[in-house]
Amino acid sequence: MQFSDLKPKVVLGIAAHPDDLDFSSSGTMAKFAQNGAEIYYLILTDGSQGSADYDASPLELAKIREAEQRSALKVIGSEPENVTFLGYPDGALQITMEVKKDVVKVIRTVKPDVVVTMDPSVLYSSLRGFINHPDHRAAGQIALDAVFPLARDHMAFPQLFSEGFLPHKVKTILLTNFEKHNYFVDVSSTIDIKVAALKEHASQVPDIEKAEAMIKQWSSTMGKEAGYQYAEAFMRIDVN
Repeated sequence: MQFSDLKPKVVLGIAAHPDDLDFSSSGTMAKFAQNGAEIYYLILTDGSQGSADYDASPLELAKIREAEQRSALKVIGSEPENVTFLGYPDGALQITMEVKKDVVKVIRTVKPDVVVTMDPSVLYSSLRGFINHPDHRAAGQIALDAVFPLARDHMAFPQLFSEGFLPHKVKTILLTNFEKHNYFVDVSSTIDIKVAALKEHASQVPDIEKAEAMIKQWSSTMGKEAGYQYAEAFMRIDVN
């Protein structure tokens, strides 16, 4: 299927943890920003479990990761204040109407043309040797449900409607799916920005040279499929 190039004015990335969006799609986010889009991030958990250090304090880690995410957002060309943290417990994200309501509120506030999130159908990858984090899957499902139909329908969450958070229809969703994709973004000009954004997540990326090699290998493999040096790939849904 052939898609036209995306030229959004407002983009909202929705993810479980600080660093998720920067690993998956910050090359695309940086390119959108260079083309004039406003970039917003919505992080659903507090990131307090993301450490192998037995002496790490969950409370302090959450503060560190929040600061890292704000710095990374600035690197890709947005503003540090353009990230919202919902603060749900890391490792225990549940698909509930409460969380969906919080996400709908943000969607109706920033009114994105494009939402970027994880494909909730990704359970594991035998090729890459990983099991997808349950928070990632939950965040993707919450984001999809919030986009359609909840953010669109004025009868969903009547309290939000009465408070002035009017319905909004998202035009396009980009789902990160490591093995299935129907849309490529040429990030050859922004791959180094992506690496620089990941460098800001020092608590999660202690070896930036190793991370850079991995990211460039993945992006090169995706790029070859589309004729680019480096690419990020997604399942794209244009919402009717």
